Amino acid sequence: MRVAEPVSVVHEMTEIHRRVLGRQGPALLFERPTGLPASDSGIPVLVNLFGTRQRVAAGLGLGPERLGELGEALARLREPEPVDGIRDLLSRWPLLRAVLAMRIDHVDHAPVQHEVRRDDDVDLDALPIQTCWPGEPAPLITWPLVITRPPDTESWAQYNMGVYRMQVLDRARAIVRWLAHRGGAKHHALWAAQGRDMPVAVAIGADPATVLCGVLPLPESISELRFSGLLRGERPRMAPALTVPLLIPADAEIVLEGWVSPSETAAEGPYGDHTGYYNAVEVFPVMRITAITTRRSRGRNWAIAARTPAGVTAS
Repeated sequence: MRVAEPVSVVHEMTEIHRRVLGRQGPALLFERPTGLPASDSGIPVLVNLFGTRQRVAAGLGLGPERLGELGEALARLREPEPVDGIRDLLSRWPLLRAVLAMRIDHVDHAPVQHEVRRDDDVDLDALPIQTCWPGEPAPLITWPLVITRPPDTESWAQYNMGVYRMQVLDRARAIVRWLAHRGGAKHHALWAAQGRDMPVAVAIGADPATVLCGVLPLPESISELRFSGLLRGERPRMAPALTVPLLIPADAEIVLEGWVSPSETAAEGPYGDHTGYYNAVEVFPVMRITAITTRRSRGRNWAIAARTPAGVTAS
């Protein structure tokens, strides 16, 4: 459902979203976000994309009745039972074989790089970033797909893609809140041990399968980007980033590129969480953004996906 009336990104969208989600209502596209540092970003905001079980299943390319099957397959991948020989292994792991066989399509001219802000032109205030709950210290980039890799390899098969909330610090800096056991934090620890800045790309607004793969409990040996291609039944379209040595989803709506310091940190929070409580303030690494790239505006048909309100689950 399109909402043509002006709606503020400060609290107002969250309250509308909360009520609609509680009633199993539709996804909402707010076409005129207000309450921004800039007068009008021209970018609408999409919320409640995965607000029902049916829409989650559709995003994964499944019928709702098959979500349980996917969950069982993921559980087996994470905690496999002992196998009896190579034939038993191959018979039990067709999903794993399919994922490992998935390759990418390299794209030279990515739609997400039609419009580019670099270096001094980088400005997070140009994006309609929400402040969802009272008492939160700053706008929070919602449902960012944070892409990292370990040092000493540029193989995309080693990429990690996770959803880590990102507090805006200023026009060109944001905090990346990844917990120590998550893939992005493990990659950062490897770069930091070498005293090197880590390249990071953040995709905002990708196809539903890619967005959902960012939060699926996949084994560390399986690339989220590969798995998203398997779900869609087509190779992931990837393009080189402009300012960091990473590949990015070519058809995303927005990509942030930058570097995370081995040592620079800032206090993050408190923010309303899906648990229904505010998180405690903790220290996390800072990302310095070197480029913001976007698709070309198509009559307001591109959007930022917003996070589910605290205390309510998406499925």
